[in-house]
Amino acid sequence: MDNDNAVGHVLGIAGPSAGAKSTFAMMLQDVLGETPSLHLAHDDYYRDLAHLPLDERARQNFDSPEALETELLIAHLGELRAGQTVDKPLYDFSQHTRSAQTQRISPAPVVIVEGILVLAIPKLRDEFDWCIYVDTPLDICLARRILRDTKERGRSAESVIDQYLSTVRPMQEQWVIPSREWADIVVVDGELEEGVETVLWAMYSRPTG
Repeated sequence: MDNDNAVGHVLGIAGPSAGAKSTFAMMLQDVLGETPSLHLAHDDYYRDLAHLPLDERARQNFDSPEALETELLIAHLGELRAGQTVDKPLYDFSQHTRSAQTQRISPAPVVIVEGILVLAIPKLRDEFDWCIYVDTPLDICLARRILRDTKERGRSAESVIDQYLSTVRPMQEQWVIPSREWADIVVVDGELEEGVETVLWAMYSRPTG
């Protein structure tokens, strides 16, 4: 492996669903500029539900740690740190199944792992050099989730709201919001640019490990 691509920093970004985590990760990548970086979404590691009928898949709790194959993500992070390429799964949110295709990814100096539960699962949290929490009001998150899921995932607004009330909000209260306490840096929605500056300053002012 080219030493220029050795993994130097692994960041974990958590926060409520539709709370600007992906936006923040992409902003970090933009500011890093010529420094190669890798963005891994925990959502891509949802367990495959192809063995269930579609209507039953849609009723599953996707906001519980058990819904995700976190052990595979942890293994991939270990392989990336060791300089190996990995084949990351891809998830079809409209069908609640894994794609038959995978994405080949290579190590990079900065690896960003993003998802609602990444700070709530101790074994995954231990993989991060920096733990970041994007703090966004839940009413804003719900509005964004309705817009995203109706436009990008082919769902009705009613189904999005039903899922939010039945599983998303309870799981956020049980798992996501309490995980804020593990954050090294809390970024406030509406102040993402300032948050990027804070994270970059922290990364390069203190050695990892």
